[in-house]
Amino acid sequence: MNQANSALVVGGTGPSGPHIVNGLIARGYRVTLFHRGTHESDAIPNSVEHIHGDPHFAETIREALGLHEFDLVVAMYGRTRLLARHLKDRAGRFLATGALAATRGHFAPEALFPAGMPIPATETEPTVQAEADTDGRFAWRIAETEREILALHPRATILRYPIVYGPQQIIPLEWYFVRRALDRRPFVILPDSGLRIITRGYSQNLAHAVLCAVDRPQVANGQVYNCADETQLTFAQVAEIVAQAVGHRWEVVSLPAALAVPSWPMALTRDSWHRLYDIDKLKRELGYRDVVPAVQAMAATARWYAERRELLASEIEKKLGDPFDYAAEDRLAADWRQISQSMLARHGREYSELPHPYPHPKKPGLAQDERGL
Repeated sequence: MNQANSALVVGGTGPSGPHIVNGLIARGYRVTLFHRGTHESDAIPNSVEHIHGDPHFAETIREALGLHEFDLVVAMYGRTRLLARHLKDRAGRFLATGALAATRGHFAPEALFPAGMPIPATETEPTVQAEADTDGRFAWRIAETEREILALHPRATILRYPIVYGPQQIIPLEWYFVRRALDRRPFVILPDSGLRIITRGYSQNLAHAVLCAVDRPQVANGQVYNCADETQLTFAQVAEIVAQAVGHRWEVVSLPAALAVPSWPMALTRDSWHRLYDIDKLKRELGYRDVVPAVQAMAATARWYAERRELLASEIEKKLGDPFDYAAEDRLAADWRQISQSMLARHGREYSELPHPYPHPKKPGLAQDERGL
């Protein structure tokens, strides 16, 4: 290596990137950032060198990086398989952030048997193997990229990211709750009582996961790790945390997922499946623990976006695809309440309380209690 103690971070200006860059600096690395230059971060020191170029194409990667070699590469952005090709024999270690969606069934849980992903799903679950698989081409490309990186760099580490939340997220799904809470909506519509869990990770926690892999090369080399917060939150818990964070309280209006139309941009899917991933391997092998507890992290996220509503709302809502049509939500909630009451009146009946199945005699020596048990 001709750049001792050098690290190349590809991307690095998104939600978790600055935490990784600063963590590497604290570990003594001389960090170079390779990104398009579209977004810069005030959290990254001026001492960090920037290479501006496009990490999505072989020719632009070659033009930007040339023959440079690095002790460590953390590829977080662009087409990481192309970066892995260019940096073969030019990187001492290659770490790449991938996605949990490489796992078979992530996008098509109904295609599994039994239907639905294992709860929780570990790294040993099969990955998507073909473009024609029911999970789709996007998931196949993620999984195929993992395989190619490990073939090119046998000591590489793949860190599968979940849905990321925290400051500076391009599409913060939590805005579904934040804006409605700021607008003091009396209720929020959620699918299936808000009991669904889709694996998330706070940006600072995910950066810590990457740095744990940096710190333990003997263990992490050649491995794939699921990454996420230790504690996962249901939609209903997120709704409660966000509302409290901005000084609000509301009712959860529960609808079947197929009818909870306003929640679809936030929930990402129109089904009722959990997507809960296991991070025991990350904790056991790399010593990962949350830097920020999930409840605290979600509340901090809500406040960060609430404080920047005027600056960020328009761009977020354009990307999120949420019309925030409160009149339509009011009609939907009213119709559902009316239909539910009508159905209960028509089909409801009194159910006897389920008795405790074990005997509880009130006098000694009886073969049975007063219930005949």
